[in-house]
Amino acid sequence: MSISFILRLIVTLILGQTLFFKFSAAPESVYIFSALHLEPYGRLGAGFAELVACILLWIPKYKFLGSVLSLFLMLNAVLLHLFVLGISVQSDHGILFIMAVIASMASGILILRIKKHLS
Repeated sequence: MSISFILRLIVTLILGQTLFFKFSAAPESVYIFSALHLEPYGRLGAGFAELVACILLWIPKYKFLGSVLSLFLMLNAVLLHLFVLGISVQSDHGILFIMAVIASMASGILILRIKKHLS
């Protein structure tokens, strides 16, 4: 397995595992997006964007676009945790924040690796 494959897998697993919670209106997701005054449209929009990013990551022609989209989404999540929600949301001990940081880092590294191979 290549490093790029592992990075795409990490990002896809992190973004993909949250889709159920966003699309099923799980209490945690509703709480977060209510705190942001974006419920329900922000929750559903974020879920759709994350689904698109996950798909694009696995289409060779669009994996760069998927990496950029996932980086944008996860940096947004990190910033919202830092400045609005707090690191720990509903006593999750910062797990959502840590997953957003990991996905951001993996997406950023993936972008650099893809750009390196393009040049």
